[in-house]
Amino acid sequence: MKTRTPGSEIRILLDSGKTIEFDGPADITEETTDAIVNAANSSLLGGGGVDGAIHEAGGPAILAECRRIVGQIGTLPPGQAVITTGGRLAAKHVIHTVGPVYRGGKSGEAEKLASSHRESIRLADEHGIKSLSFPAISTGAFGYPAAEAASIAISSTVEALASTSHVSTIRFVLFDVATLQAYAQAAEKLQNPAFSYGLEKVSP
Repeated sequence: MKTRTPGSEIRILLDSGKTIEFDGPADITEETTDAIVNAANSSLLGGGGVDGAIHEAGGPAILAECRRIVGQIGTLPPGQAVITTGGRLAAKHVIHTVGPVYRGGKSGEAEKLASSHRESIRLADEHGIKSLSFPAISTGAFGYPAAEAASIAISSTVEALASTSHVSTIRFVLFDVATLQAYAQAAEKLQNPAFSYGLEKVSP
């Protein structure tokens, strides 16, 4: 896994020994975890932001597999996930998930965003993946407020890790300082009596 940058200030340590790390500003296409998560659109045919960057860095093999998947299932609904090769990326796999478009928070967005994280982790675990990197799903063009998205992302990740057999490390690789701060603050506020965890300050 890549060396932590000075921006990596907080790591959640679960009693199970599993960890959730936060890094930023950082480029998810440079991650060396077993897999990275793509904040895809329903067509799975590439787009802007993280989606476009992953397809560009990973090359045509990713798009070719996405096209085969679309031929089998059609479009991918929000909250679901599929897996492809990582192509030219250091990560061996890309897990594509569609986050919700934010419409004020009253259209089931929170559950769909939580599902995007849970399904990505479940799919990774089914494929024997041990480490997985997420971007800040839905916080770009889909308009989800970063603070709200961070809380949902972290709590659903903690929940999903409770039942994984292979996935033991989750990284949130965040594009800018503001998003990193939103996720760090959400981690510090996370209080769920169902799970035991600690917060560790990571030195540069």
